[in-house]
Amino acid sequence: MEVLAKRQNNGNGNNGNGGGQQQTSSQTGTASQQSQTATQTGTQTQSSNSTSITNAMPTIPQSAPAGILTVTQPPQQSTSYFKIAPSQYITFGWNFSYIIATPTHLTVSAVCENGNTYPVGPTDGIIPGTATSVVWDAYSYQTSHPNLPLAQAQYNLRIWGDQGPDAPRAPGYLTPNSGLTFALYTPQPYTPISSGWQCPGCSGALSQYISHPAFVGIVATVLVMFLSGSALLRRL
Repeated sequence: MEVLAKRQNNGNGNNGNGGGQQQTSSQTGTASQQSQTATQTGTQTQSSNSTSITNAMPTIPQSAPAGILTVTQPPQQSTSYFKIAPSQYITFGWNFSYIIATPTHLTVSAVCENGNTYPVGPTDGIIPGTATSVVWDAYSYQTSHPNLPLAQAQYNLRIWGDQGPDAPRAPGYLTPNSGLTFALYTPQPYTPISSGWQCPGCSGALSQYISHPAFVGIVATVLVMFLSGSALLRRL
């Protein structure tokens, strides 16, 4: 009986070991499958990201022309003068040509002839890359930046994209534009004549005319004609 009991116990022990081995094998297989699935998922994710990046970057042939920005408002052929005053908004407009790689943003700045640079627009000169105009409230900028006021002078409008203000010409990419010159001025307050205002240049204008040789010649000619006429009338 003791021998039979030992055999049964040994059998139960073997069965327990077998069950443990089967459970361990099952866990190992599950972990392997999970690892393989994770590897496949990671590979698919990397492939998807690579595809998205590839699709986001346009293919630009080297023979493509460089992107151009042309200012349409105000006209570039002449210098426009804008007044720094309340409710006097300045609008700059432009269009694009040959742009293949659209910039994410544009930077618009006004460079004064005194060397100072001012951001143009309500968002510190940074606007979306697809924008074709910007409205500048120069008076609001003037009042909110007393330490760097706008000067009464000429300015150069500069617009560039992601590559910076000094980016070289490249196929399909925006070329920086600095072709527009404009001027800003501050109007003087009205002063009525009754307050004692005098024209600073009017008094000197008469003296300039009197001292001019042509004026002296005209006066002399009229005087000679008058004297000659008087002498002729006396003879009659």
